[in-house]
Amino acid sequence: MSKADQLGAGRFGGGARPVSARRQAVAAATGVPTDGVAPPTELPPHRISLNPDNPRSSLGDLTDLAGSLRTHGQKQAITVMNRDAYIKANPEREADLEPDTTHVVIDGSSRLAAARDAALATIKVMVSDDQGANSEELLESALVANIHRQDLSELDEARALQRLLAIHGSQTALAKRLHRSQGWVSQRLALLSLTPELQARIGDEPIDLLRAVGSKPPEQQGPALAALKQERARKEAEKRERKRSKQTELDAPAAQAAGTADGYYGVIEGGGADGHPSPSPEHETAGGQARPEGEAPTLPAQPTATEIATVGGEQQPKRFPYEDGVSAAWYLIHKMPPDEFNKMLDRLNKHRDGQPISAG
Repeated sequence: MSKADQLGAGRFGGGARPVSARRQAVAAATGVPTDGVAPPTELPPHRISLNPDNPRSSLGDLTDLAGSLRTHGQKQAITVMNRDAYIKANPEREADLEPDTTHVVIDGSSRLAAARDAALATIKVMVSDDQGANSEELLESALVANIHRQDLSELDEARALQRLLAIHGSQTALAKRLHRSQGWVSQRLALLSLTPELQARIGDEPIDLLRAVGSKPPEQQGPALAALKQERARKEAEKRERKRSKQTELDAPAAQAAGTADGYYGVIEGGGADGHPSPSPEHETAGGQARPEGEAPTLPAQPTATEIATVGGEQQPKRFPYEDGVSAAWYLIHKMPPDEFNKMLDRLNKHRDGQPISAG
């Protein structure tokens, strides 16, 4: 007799199937009809037993998940086996199943527990009696599902891998079975060789460094972890310094432009040989008072060395950088009071908007 004949319909349910004496007894005890019916798509949560062989040692805080199920409903069905199919694969686990249940959860223990907390009347299920012919295959199915969801704690993952390693015989064979590298398996199993003190620090210390020291003798693990953390801190400091230096290089042109602008006096020269116009009557002083027409702003009493230019052998104040818009802007941004700067922008915008549009 084939396995399908022994266990009923295929992986994701199917048509009606014969009912075993065990299931008939369960039906009589629970009142749930089983005679010749198709696999269910929904079940009451209390009719599904939690899996006593779940690789997760703790389901954690289910408050948020229960609230989501209550508010938004269940988006993904959980995978279950018929109770008698599960017991056939795990006869030693029959006493560990919850009483008065017709199915056992294989993938979705957290959702099942949260559905109970949320007091849902039913939960969506996918019946899959061929998850495994024995407890090892069931463990492998549950482990793979949790690994792909990254749903296991590091130690739970390592313990489940250790159990599978005993079945498959070598890390290479286990890695091939799980479609992972041998190094991936080895790194995770290394956590089981950590001292109890370091295992207690999982979650607080970098997990990759803990895995790296797990292969060392117990007395060397603590110092090795400290050395690795120190080396990582040094490399991160160097990386931050390289990033800072690169940013400084990127900022250098702007800083140079600002420095060039600061080398000029904050003056607007009157009309003269350079052809620049005198300020209009509306131009105001820094104190907010209108400057009389024709009166140029006064120069600082004692210009600094950077504000002095040598022209024809004589030191003269550097003139305003009319020919360099970027430097002029930087100078005004850094030197002009904010209120005056805003007045200037308003005046410039009005002037620009009143000009005819250039063909070029």
